Amino acid sequence: MKNLGFWHELKKPIVGLSPMDGVTDYPYRHIQKKYGHPDVVYTEFATVEGFCRGVEKVLDDFLYDEAQRPIVAQIYGTTPKFFRETATALCQLGFDGIDINMGCPAKSVAHSGAGAALILTPKLAQQILKATKAGVGDWQNGKTVRDCSHITQKLTQEIERRHQQLPKKYQQHDRPIPVTVKTRVGFDIKVIQNWIKTLLEIEPVAIAIHGRTLKQGYGGTADWEEIGKAVQTAKGSNTMIFGNGDVHSRQQALEKVKQYSVDGVLIGRSTFGNPWVFQDQEVDIHTSAGVAVEHSQFFEDIFKHRENYRFLPMRKHLGWYIKGIPNATDIRVQLVQADSAQQVHDILKSHQLIS
Repeated sequence: MKNLGFWHELKKPIVGLSPMDGVTDYPYRHIQKKYGHPDVVYTEFATVEGFCRGVEKVLDDFLYDEAQRPIVAQIYGTTPKFFRETATALCQLGFDGIDINMGCPAKSVAHSGAGAALILTPKLAQQILKATKAGVGDWQNGKTVRDCSHITQKLTQEIERRHQQLPKKYQQHDRPIPVTVKTRVGFDIKVIQNWIKTLLEIEPVAIAIHGRTLKQGYGGTADWEEIGKAVQTAKGSNTMIFGNGDVHSRQQALEKVKQYSVDGVLIGRSTFGNPWVFQDQEVDIHTSAGVAVEHSQFFEDIFKHRENYRFLPMRKHLGWYIKGIPNATDIRVQLVQADSAQQVHDILKSHQLIS
């Protein structure tokens, strides 16, 4: 039986935060974990091609703190040797697991052959999965980023610096780092049973399935019957299956577990401005507004050191926090022009949403 690493320590059913590009950065995960307590969180996906070509910004995608554990790093791309070296680096950075994105529907990703486009190239998908597992094996056999020929000296030095700051248990080479996959039910048509069989041949520890095809994007309805077929296909494989798509509460997640026999559920867009969704907890607008300010301040504190720092990526979150309240549109107009946490505070205070 494969070593499940941290996964076997989690109480089932598992309800986690789904990785989302442009959303699940370090500050977002910090807030979600603090107020929602999801069982597991993932980073937003990062490019292995960029990482192995010395793009320093990619390291920002791999920022996290100990309170976020267990944390899984998600990566994407099309080059197996880059997956192998990136996997070794992620082990050295102390991640609890590594997830391969085979589900992103974005045109810029799919047109390069990555994300959900890998459903059309099953042999390459298998090579990538094998390479990632080999990269973990390299780390467990004593290799480090200094043995990775495509990782620059500057990135190597930063990875080593972060490694030295880890708790001792996460510096060890012999700890298990499970490899998982997140995917969709198909590219333009639903092919989940054949696709899952392809992935199962390489024995990932878990496969999370969004119940839409790439062609659907985020439109239509997630097909949980297809996710259920994947569960049946994976029976006896020791690979866990998680479902994802159109889940709006913890209670609904638990109902999906019962109905489709998945091992867990990842919640995505329903967490926008609502970390409390993992607890099915209702909070008033004053609590939500207070967390919006806290989120803004944390974002500022983490990223203000960037050479080209901008507050802009934070603005979309602000609108989510005040969704559904009276005068939300007017307040949102002001928030999307905010350039600092202080401005967010002042705007919300002017509307008496915080004291």
